[in-house]
Amino acid sequence: MTDPASLTQSAAETLERLIAFDTTSRRTNLELIEFAEQRLTACGAKMRRVGNADGSKANLIASIGPEIDGGILLSGHTDVVPVDGQAWSSDPFALTLRDGRYYGRGTADMKAFLALALAAAPDFAAGDLKRPVQLAFSYDEEIGCLGAPSLIRDLVRSGPRPSVVIVGEPTSMETVSGHKGIATFKVTVTGKEAHSSLTHLGVSAIMEAAKLIALLSQIARELERGADPASPFIPKGASLTIGQIKGGTAVNILARECVFAFDLRAPPGVDVRKVLQPLFDRAEQLDAELKARAPEAGVRVETRSGTPPLRPDPEGEAEALARRLAGDNGPARVVSYAAEAGQFQEAGYSTVICGPGSIEQAHQPDEYLEVSQLERGAAFMARLADHLAQ
Repeated sequence: MTDPASLTQSAAETLERLIAFDTTSRRTNLELIEFAEQRLTACGAKMRRVGNADGSKANLIASIGPEIDGGILLSGHTDVVPVDGQAWSSDPFALTLRDGRYYGRGTADMKAFLALALAAAPDFAAGDLKRPVQLAFSYDEEIGCLGAPSLIRDLVRSGPRPSVVIVGEPTSMETVSGHKGIATFKVTVTGKEAHSSLTHLGVSAIMEAAKLIALLSQIARELERGADPASPFIPKGASLTIGQIKGGTAVNILARECVFAFDLRAPPGVDVRKVLQPLFDRAEQLDAELKARAPEAGVRVETRSGTPPLRPDPEGEAEALARRLAGDNGPARVVSYAAEAGQFQEAGYSTVICGPGSIEQAHQPDEYLEVSQLERGAAFMARLADHLAQ
């Protein structure tokens, strides 16, 4: 029988180590992966890496127990968002315990879940598991769920095939069965520089980009007005926001370039391409208009990432198991953030989200995890170890 109290202490010590790795998405995650491998090697886990193209980052797939299908996979991402410009009261990469809370970048999103899985590994290894427990640690979730697809392809190809996937994003240890998908896009408008007094000799990329931005604002308003009032999501419908914009050299120069990025977060059943078709059509039209004024000018729309939604499956094996392990008898829940869960479900796995911490703390300065959440997560892992031994 796994002791939740000792597991909580081990998880806290492991979390301290994980927080110390600066795995901001722009950096490598290999030191964290190596640490995880060392911990799992001691447990006799079978492991393999799935690296990115240049070898600077890696996913990790590990398995403890019999090499058969039907196990439980615990999935989480290793990267965190930047702390640049945020006002922290303590070092974001040093775990700090204060007033019943663990502070540090990634405590909630989502290194506590990784710490719990690693801390529970010795108990999994010591148990007489009838089915395996698998760990899947990914890279680049925070910049578009970019690492998980290669991890999932490897899992499908090489096995063993789990019957349940539990993604440990922060849900306050409550079972979440649905999330919105997200598609992100980059728009580059190229103009022609000229003195701002000679507008007939140039093309202002910023002025032209404003036309597309206005169209996106109109689409966003239409999405808000057209949301299904019965939707369980908050906001209820799809939402569109422009998160970045840059361009121009000086106030008296027609801008040569303007680049902006936006995302569309859509609940299951929304056709993203159809929603954005007016933008694609207008961008194509504007591209032709600008090239007629200056051959070097134009518009380019690029898809940066696309993550499918997680569709609720209340009768699925994953929801039933996660609820039992979490002691969760509450109502069905969905979240508006996107996660890798939809990618696992798209590959045919029964999938839910359940992990320690609050999403309201994710990405915030002084991000924290309540100690009680780590305790609840330890109880979850202890019940999982007992479940797999039955």
